[in-house]
Amino acid sequence: MTSLISTATTIAAEQKSADVTDWAARAGWVVGLLLFIALVYWLMREGWKWRGTLQSDLPELPTAPSEPGPVKLELSGRYHGSTSAGQWLDRIVAHGLGTRSRVELTLTDAGLDVVRPGAADFFIPVAQLREARLDKGIAGKVLTEGGMLIVMWEHGEKLIDSGFRSDHAAEQAEWVEAINNMVSTNSTNSTNSMNRTNSTTEGTAR
Repeated sequence: MTSLISTATTIAAEQKSADVTDWAARAGWVVGLLLFIALVYWLMREGWKWRGTLQSDLPELPTAPSEPGPVKLELSGRYHGSTSAGQWLDRIVAHGLGTRSRVELTLTDAGLDVVRPGAADFFIPVAQLREARLDKGIAGKVLTEGGMLIVMWEHGEKLIDSGFRSDHAAEQAEWVEAINNMVSTNSTNSTNSMNRTNSTTEGTAR
């Protein structure tokens, strides 16, 4: 009987020891996982800062004029980021362009006003608009084909793609048409103005 009790006591002690060891192992895994997550976060943050440093030559973003003119179109949705034009993974983070946010877009004769609650607003003058199109993604965000409104614009000496998603996706095609019409009209006006200037210069020379 004494032997039986002793055996039971030994088994109970071993079970308790195993439980303690198991909990210690679990705690070690949790601590290791937390440290790994912290490391990944730190690396991402440092990468973000490094990318921002590389893009430090990007000029300050334009602000909307006090009198932009009558509203052509308005849109509520989300801003999904900006990249170098044609390179949907080359994210631009300078001046807050890398921060995703809600967005209110307003298109006027003066250009495109981008208002972002909780993030930096910016304005794209009509002379800097290059094109608009529907695409499936930008800056690592992928939607269905044609689910995102991409606006290409020039800032400094850099072409930028900025991605927006309307709360009502069906209206995005109208935005593409309106912006491209504005770009075409502005390009024609600029060409005509240049031709008139050249003609005046040549006439004066004669």
